[in-house]
Amino acid sequence: MPTSYLWIKAFHVIAVVAWFAGLFYIFRLFVYHVQRRDEPAVVATLEIMERRLMRAIMAPAMVAAISLGAWMLTLQPALLRMPWMHMKLGAIVLLLGYHGFASITRKRFARGDYFLSEKACRTINEVPTILLIVIVVAVIVRP
Repeated sequence: MPTSYLWIKAFHVIAVVAWFAGLFYIFRLFVYHVQRRDEPAVVATLEIMERRLMRAIMAPAMVAAISLGAWMLTLQPALLRMPWMHMKLGAIVLLLGYHGFASITRKRFARGDYFLSEKACRTINEVPTILLIVIVVAVIVRP
């Protein structure tokens, strides 16, 4: 395997870790947001934190992770014939949906539209963990 591929892979893993850090944290912030929605100063702080997390960490990390992953697949197209890669790519599609839903949630909460309960936010917060398990098992165990 060429050294360049390993560098791409290393930066892909770094981007994935950064993206997941945000995915794990965003709905936790939404839990606090719902809990404290009647406290304007707290809400204002949470809105800043949520916006910065999504724009400065999650979005760039997502773009980097997807771009680097696509680059690796162009260098090793045979990976696309492997069933474990299909499992991984399916989980990534769900992660992209989760990321999009987090973005929609942030915007609606910023408008004062608390369409999710605290319990719903707590439950939704578990989704990235499940998808991480699927991805790691797919890549390492290759069932």
